[in-house]
Amino acid sequence: MWLALANFAVGMGAFVVIGLLSPVATDLGISRAQAASLLTSYAIVYAIGSPLLVALTGGLEQRLALTLGMAVFGGGALAAALSSGLTAVLAARCVMALGAGLVTPVAATVGVALAGAAQRGRALAVVFGGLTLAQALGVPLGAWIGYAYGWRLAFGLVAVLAAVSAAALALSLPRGVQVAVASLASLKAVLTSLTQSVAVSFTALFIGGLYVLYTFLAALVEARYQLGRDGVTVMLGVFGVGAVVGNSVGGLLTDRIGPQRTLLLLCTAQLLLLPALSLLPLNLWAFGALVGFWSVCCWSFMVPQQARLALLAPERIPVLFALNAAAIYVGSSAGSALGGLTLRTLGFDGLGPIGALLALLALGSLRWRATPAPPG
Repeated sequence: MWLALANFAVGMGAFVVIGLLSPVATDLGISRAQAASLLTSYAIVYAIGSPLLVALTGGLEQRLALTLGMAVFGGGALAAALSSGLTAVLAARCVMALGAGLVTPVAATVGVALAGAAQRGRALAVVFGGLTLAQALGVPLGAWIGYAYGWRLAFGLVAVLAAVSAAALALSLPRGVQVAVASLASLKAVLTSLTQSVAVSFTALFIGGLYVLYTFLAALVEARYQLGRDGVTVMLGVFGVGAVVGNSVGGLLTDRIGPQRTLLLLCTAQLLLLPALSLLPLNLWAFGALVGFWSVCCWSFMVPQQARLALLAPERIPVLFALNAAAIYVGSSAGSALGGLTLRTLGFDGLGPIGALLALLALGSLRWRATPAPPG
């Protein structure tokens, strides 16, 4: 549960920007597209830094690595809260990304090691439950705070959560957790393996399709349904509740039908749901219900994808998990950028179909070479 709390703090700090685009843009005197660079810069630094940091710190005791990562992340959040200009906030977000890049993959590795192979799906669901709960509570709460009291207070709350989490990890995690040791050599081995690289690329493509639309969900409901602070908060909350449910559904489906079949099912759902969200003339209630179901289908992917990677190369789990976590931010960065371009050229109607194209590529990556299902 302490690992889940760490991921909650990281998830809120990473994605709260989505609900703060308007407050940040207004306060700093910039456009929403420029404000979205706070997400893009974070994603780029995380994507590059996370695999390298995990490889370089592979010899550190896992408790120390997690505590150090949370301390760096919290320091970056505090710096963001105290920043007065876009450049300073961007720098602080980069520091946050470096800390988070160490926390999330190491937390998953430790969770798997503590639980054992028989409980792998359940352990991953708990650890990553923190990230999905951040979608349900952290992002909407941060958005409400940002609209009501200013976006800096939202980052201040993230800093407090990070400090609490760092202290809890330092005091509660057992010493000497046995995990596969990450190294630059294992990182190179994964990157030069076409099978493993394609397997990791699924995450970037799947998340990319999601973020084409999700990045601008608040702006979409503001424009189409004339929602303000409270309405935007509720809609983000609906998405977040779906994420929590999806995390549990993903663990259940992984145990019942296996990771490969689960991911095939979720990709197919995205091909249908993404165009529907931006093209169908839905009333507000129907749109909200569809957003919730879409979120369930989105965030069911994490557990089966992690389980799939663990089956693919058990001796390289730490590096694979780090690259998979990095792929989340590659996908979110690319999806956000592509969404911004789509919004400028095609408007809100184009977001869903363009996102579905990335989901189709994700489906193709699964079909490129099927991962064997676990025995039984």
